[in-house]
Amino acid sequence: MIWNRERYIAHSLFEDTGREMFCELFGPLHALEAEWRRQGATEQEIGMTAFDWDYVPVIGLAGSTGARTGIRPQILEDTPELTLAVDHMGRHTRLIKKSATIALPEDHPVVTPDDWERVKHWYTFTEDRVNREALLAQKKHWEQGRLTILGMPGAFDEPRQLMGEAELCIACYEEPEMLHNMLETFADTAVKVIERVGDIVPIDCLTVHEDMAGKSGPLFGPAQIQEFFKPYYTKVWKAAQAHGAKLFSQDSDGDMSPILGDLLDCGLNCIHPIEPVGGNDMVELRKKYGKKLCFKGGIDKHALVKGKEAVKKELEYRLAPHLFGGGTIFGLDHRIPNGVHIDTYRYYVNLGREMLGLDPVSGEGWARMAF
Repeated sequence: MIWNRERYIAHSLFEDTGREMFCELFGPLHALEAEWRRQGATEQEIGMTAFDWDYVPVIGLAGSTGARTGIRPQILEDTPELTLAVDHMGRHTRLIKKSATIALPEDHPVVTPDDWERVKHWYTFTEDRVNREALLAQKKHWEQGRLTILGMPGAFDEPRQLMGEAELCIACYEEPEMLHNMLETFADTAVKVIERVGDIVPIDCLTVHEDMAGKSGPLFGPAQIQEFFKPYYTKVWKAAQAHGAKLFSQDSDGDMSPILGDLLDCGLNCIHPIEPVGGNDMVELRKKYGKKLCFKGGIDKHALVKGKEAVKKELEYRLAPHLFGGGTIFGLDHRIPNGVHIDTYRYYVNLGREMLGLDPVSGEGWARMAF
């Protein structure tokens, strides 16, 4: 079912809209498509349009808050096994095709505070970050019920792109002034973009990508969230709220549970994909945080690899009654893994719909809900 912006926002803010929401956040891993074709899947199933997933049509607003480097990416070497390239930040990257879909940088543009001063202009505000003509056209889509979203650089993710994970964590202690200056620069630009965008089109949802955790927990603890995240998140979120925003949504894999309370203190009110294998349990987290935090995802994707009995057990646990009635957008906690049989996936879809009280599949369509 296609949701409109008003109903989606209401559902996310714990209003009972009379229906649960069942989505596919990301879709299948690339190699799974070939597996499914061999197993007899239709092209509509492979493209996710056969399963009648819930989604809200989205407009990514025409305002840029991130790095504008002027560097043109280029491929240095491309073979069946790997791709070597230079990316938009000038980093040399390596993609091992057998085991990964995302290229990893082998160097970074910022090592010292002088390096940051050299690239700081990538993030400073200029009026051409806002496309007013495009925004006027986007306002008509907003009026027709599409959800408007605007992204901000991550407080962890963007410095990590500039420095690397280890160097960023060390910088919290050895170069905190540089890190504060980065975040102040990001915030200044984001606020100016938000003000100009919001004067033309209301902003429904502020989004941020972090991916700052693994199975052992987040790479920043509560102290770092309070020192670095909170001033930055709070400033940008207040600007977004002043221009209509109701949702502040974070994308972060891994176990975020140790810092969720601190992130709520920063204004966050929606998070995905809530990976169980990473240590997150939305059934228990809802008991802890109540109606303060909307969850998207939360169903263990690995259960589908194990077969139908594992799927049934997983759904019987995750689709808990106290998660119904708003505040939960049920779905797998990331991409559908390789090794999931198409028959098992069909079973997951049909059983999930039945347990959520939804009509049988009608093949209405699909769109990613990863925002």
